[in-house]
Amino acid sequence: MSLLDNILGAAGGQAGGVIGDLLKGQEGGLGGLVAAFEKNGLGDIAGSWIGKGANLSISAEQIESVLGSGPIGELARKFGVEPATAAQQISQLLPEVIDKLTPDGALPSGGLGDLLGKFKV
Repeated sequence: MSLLDNILGAAGGQAGGVIGDLLKGQEGGLGGLVAAFEKNGLGDIAGSWIGKGANLSISAEQIESVLGSGPIGELARKFGVEPATAAQQISQLLPEVIDKLTPDGALPSGGLGDLLGKFKV
């Protein structure tokens, strides 16, 4: 079982599944996700999740502005929730998940798969 599985398991069934699918399906992995936040003017928020300080919060609306309604809608359909619910779950869990995946306070040099492989438990 990987660190991601442990983190998502602690998050709970559907919520953890939404975040897991988001991270695993993101083009460019974790770095691509952070780049999307930067492109949308929210790099400081995403950076706080990676860094060693406090995690800044993010709203469901901000999540939707970064990810787009299509991917959120797709995740919502897959897990049988409304898109607004999926965006809210992502906004609550993504900061903690990214924080846990970057314990050294920096993005890993490899892709998400390389990162997760380091944390097999």
